[in-house]
Amino acid sequence: MISYLEFEKPVAELEQRIAELRTAAEGDDVDISNELQRLEIKSANLLSSTYASLSPWQKTQVARHPQRPHFRDYVDYAFDEFVPLGGDRAYGEDEAILGGFAKLNGRKIVLIGHEKGNDTASRIQHNFGMGKPEGYRKAIRLMGLAGRFGLPVVTLVDTSGAFPGVEAEERGQAEAIARSTEACLALPVPMVAAIVGEGGSGGAVALASAERVLMLEHAVYSVISPEGCASILWRTAEKAPDAAEAMKITAQDLAQLGVIDRIVSEPVGGAHRDPRAAATALGSAISEELDKLERFEAPELKRIREERFLKIAG
Repeated sequence: MISYLEFEKPVAELEQRIAELRTAAEGDDVDISNELQRLEIKSANLLSSTYASLSPWQKTQVARHPQRPHFRDYVDYAFDEFVPLGGDRAYGEDEAILGGFAKLNGRKIVLIGHEKGNDTASRIQHNFGMGKPEGYRKAIRLMGLAGRFGLPVVTLVDTSGAFPGVEAEERGQAEAIARSTEACLALPVPMVAAIVGEGGSGGAVALASAERVLMLEHAVYSVISPEGCASILWRTAEKAPDAAEAMKITAQDLAQLGVIDRIVSEPVGGAHRDPRAAATALGSAISEELDKLERFEAPELKRIREERFLKIAG
């Protein structure tokens, strides 16, 4: 069963009508194939037109969809031979940030990303994708392994932000995020980052400071959530749609601003409607970018990253 967002209600009504007709037609001699075909075409056209004109706030809702694919789904559908590695060798394991060795279309890589979970138990286990200091220090450790073995790094970013709890601050959250960002920029091997859902604040940048940054069509990427921005500027989260519009958080806006390099198309209706197709498209795009980057030596890769981010700041 697909969970429908508020703006998808007209599509939901059509799809429910189609399901009811199919059920009623079972064992019935009446031919309703023409009516079903008409409704299916109408539903597909409505879904396509709805998703072709989403507002930034609606894209935020899609990026947060409870059935949107997360790290584990991309591992299953786009990568092979994933070998997870745990722990930061200093404090412990963080389930919000996962990583290890993997293969992408036959190429050996180090894969790192946020995992939000897909039900109540797994979301609690993975802390809703909000990384703690040990998660970012684990990412640093894995990037060090990538540099040592000459393996490219791929990161899948999907977090509302780093965990803001007291215990995270006690263990050096800000320092861990800064060190992770530094490790990305200093990598002697190619790095491709992909924003696959939410890219929130420093918790996202710490895994996305790559020479190539990709973004799924309906993902969002910002320094703060629309609700947080609205609470600061207007003293109410009800202004979140206005904040989302002003912040330029969509893939389309960020591509124009030069913050990201490439938009990866999603299946019609969002990645949650066909996770396998979304993962396949993303895997192909990442492979293409790695093909372009593999000819560069370490000094050139670092220069590309430096120039890329200085250009944004300028």
